[in-house]
Amino acid sequence: MDTAASRPSIAVLIPCYNEEITVAKVVRDFARELPEAVIYVYDNNSTDRTAALAREAGAVVQPESRQGKGNVVRQMFRDIEADCYLMVDGDDTYPASAARDLCDPILAGEADMTVGDRLSNGTYAEQNKRAFHGFGNDLVRVMIKWIYGYAFDDVMTGYRAFSRAFVKTFPVLSEGFQIETELSIHAVDRRWRILDVPIVYRNRPAGSHSKLSTVSDGIKVLHTIGTLFKNYRPLKFFTLVSLAFLLLGLIAGIPVVMEFLRTGLVPRIPTTILAASLVFLCGLSLATGLVLDSVAKVDRKQWELSVLREEEHDHR
Repeated sequence: MDTAASRPSIAVLIPCYNEEITVAKVVRDFARELPEAVIYVYDNNSTDRTAALAREAGAVVQPESRQGKGNVVRQMFRDIEADCYLMVDGDDTYPASAARDLCDPILAGEADMTVGDRLSNGTYAEQNKRAFHGFGNDLVRVMIKWIYGYAFDDVMTGYRAFSRAFVKTFPVLSEGFQIETELSIHAVDRRWRILDVPIVYRNRPAGSHSKLSTVSDGIKVLHTIGTLFKNYRPLKFFTLVSLAFLLLGLIAGIPVVMEFLRTGLVPRIPTTILAASLVFLCGLSLATGLVLDSVAKVDRKQWELSVLREEEHDHR
C-alpha cells in the first residue's frame, strides 16, 4: 500500500543571511516544484526580514547564531531527517525547475551527491558579473583534478542534493563558504557516487548583493584544499614536502660535495649543516607521511563502517 509514511521524504535546505528580497520567491518556487518536500530556511543572524518573509511563504524557519555558511550546513545536517536533502542558496540564482532532476537520482539510489552544474552550458559566464569568480572556480577544479583525479564540471556551486547516508556521515569542518569545496573533496575522496546535472544559472536580481569576498574567501578555499589534502592524502602530501626538502638539500649540498671531492676539505661548515638538515627534514617528512597514511587508512575503515550502519538504517 502506498502511504505517505512509506514514500521517500525530501528536505529542501536553504541557508540564508540577509536575503529578504529573494527568500520568499525561492521558498514558493521550490514548494511548487516539490510539493511533497519540507522546506527549511536557516536564518544566520539576518538583520532584515529574511526570517519573517520565509515563514510567511511556508518555510520552517530555524535560527543559527554561529556565523558562516559552513556552520549553518553543519546544523542543518544534524537536525534534519530525510531520504533526500536538496541544498540551495536563498539568492534566487538557481532554478527550482531543476530540483526534480537533482533529487530523482538520489531517490533512485543512482547517486549519493548530485551537483547543479552552472558552467557546462555557459550560463554562469554570461550572467555572473563578479571578477575572477570564474577563474577561481577553474583553479579549484584543476587542483582537485590534480590531487584526487576527478574532474568536476562545477565545484563551487551551491545547488546540490545528497543521500541520507552522505549527510549523516559527512564531517563538516568549514565555517564559511569553503563548505562547497569541502563537500566536493569529501565526495571524491570517499568515493561517493557523483552526478553532474547541468542547470541554467541567473544573476542576482536588482538590490540583492553577494556576501562573497573574492580575495579573502578565495584564500580560505585554497587553505581548505591544502588542509583536506593533508588530512585525506597524507602520504602524497608529505611526499611532495619531502621532495621539496630534498631538492633544497641537494642545491645546498652538491657544491659542498664537489668541493670536498676536489680538495678533500669542507670549508663551508654552515652550508654543510644546512644541507644535512634539509635532507634530514626530507626523511622526517616522508616518515610522517607513512605514519599518517596508516592513521588515515584506519579512519577510512571506521568511516566505511559508519556508512554501512547508516545504509542499514535507511533500509529498515
